[in-house]
Amino acid sequence: MSQHNRRTFLQLTGTAIGAATLGAGTATASTSDSRFFINLRDVDRSEVPDDIEIIHDLSQADVLVARGDQERVNGTTVADRVIDRGDDRTGAVKSRDGPTTDGKGSSHNHDGPPKNSEFQWDKRIQDLNNELTDKPGGGKSIHDTATGAGTRVAVVDSGVYDAHPDLAGVVNDDLSENVSEDEFDFRPNGAGDHGTHVAGIIAATNSNDGPDGGVLGTAPDTEIVAYRMFSGQEGKQGDGYAGWVKAAEADCDVINYSVGFPAPFVYVDEYPFLTEELRIAEQVAEYVRSQGTVIVNSAGNDSLNMSPENTLSIPTEAEGVFGVAATGPIGCGWGGKHSDNEAKWLTGNRLEDPTDSPAFYTNYGSAVDVSAAGGDFDTEAEVEEAQRDLVYSTVFETDESGDTVPAYGWKAGTSMAAPQVAGAAALVRSLRPDASVEEIESLIQDTASSAPGGETYHGAGHLDLERLVKRVK
Repeated sequence: MSQHNRRTFLQLTGTAIGAATLGAGTATASTSDSRFFINLRDVDRSEVPDDIEIIHDLSQADVLVARGDQERVNGTTVADRVIDRGDDRTGAVKSRDGPTTDGKGSSHNHDGPPKNSEFQWDKRIQDLNNELTDKPGGGKSIHDTATGAGTRVAVVDSGVYDAHPDLAGVVNDDLSENVSEDEFDFRPNGAGDHGTHVAGIIAATNSNDGPDGGVLGTAPDTEIVAYRMFSGQEGKQGDGYAGWVKAAEADCDVINYSVGFPAPFVYVDEYPFLTEELRIAEQVAEYVRSQGTVIVNSAGNDSLNMSPENTLSIPTEAEGVFGVAATGPIGCGWGGKHSDNEAKWLTGNRLEDPTDSPAFYTNYGSAVDVSAAGGDFDTEAEVEEAQRDLVYSTVFETDESGDTVPAYGWKAGTSMAAPQVAGAAALVRSLRPDASVEEIESLIQDTASSAPGGETYHGAGHLDLERLVKRVK
């Protein structure tokens, strides 16, 4: 069965695989107990009762995140929402563990097991760096022109494990912050390694000096500011918006927000509160953009057409949010005599689907601004190497002694596509420090390449770093 047919089957049956990892619990966007948003464009601040607790004062955006009796506030309010990441993978459709950072050695390039960076098809196909290319003589790479120096990217997510060797010195520990209500710092606290994987896609430095080397991000010289909004398995949308505002006021050039409402919390007829949730998202986005910060958001993993009027995917469809759909290959390094020949994984006719083909789980439609590499997988394949079609990046795991250790792993999802674009935005801002939010977004869209499925799945097109840096420099 082809990927297209699998997509059609999912739509016709109403199945929403992207709402959770296969085999894991379903994601939800339930009411956050007594927490709610107050829209100060409809409510006079002086009339908010004194016994209403203000969790986050986002009055820059005319928004308060509050706790208490919502009915005591006269005017427009709407409940805050909980995004339940379960075992951390609601942000990734598929996850596979990889090796720890002290791997036991392997030969380089098509003469034995691949090194870590050779699993990075998403970076290799973009000619990111000559360390990753198989071109004779190397040629000019993206990093010969820009590496993100002088920029700052916020990762509003499950926290970032900054002890990973490929993230050492990348995370600004002073600015990074826990925006949830628990008492811990910005590092992961129960919601897994999703944010760490995202951070590596953006800014990993390939600094691991182990025998298998490390992995490389799109903008390895950018600075990551981590805002942890997930406490345990749950993240509250209001905490995410607080992270947006803090990021803008910390002079972050870009926010990566690989978070959103999953299905069925996208149907306005069934959930009319979504229209007020949209207003809140747009007000916060308006303020963030006014500070010069781009908001990049994953489009979602429900195989959902976001175009119909009765469908509203938040925050992707909010004005001012840059939505990213996912693509990925099928067949990268699969079996046969070339499975250990990394130079040929992405060449010739070895791929069933090319790297810019829509991932079967990705949301699509009018809210997509561009697509980028998020990974794909064949649900019917019984091939050990099938994990290579996912995106490979930094993660962590717990060893036999219960200690947290750095590692590498594969994930697929629009969560992995968004940071490809966030990293690209950092490259643009590093080359044009005075570029406006609108200019950065337009440059990414105007240089995007055509791809299978057209505008429906890719918006303006598929992220093309080579065309982008040529246009910007």
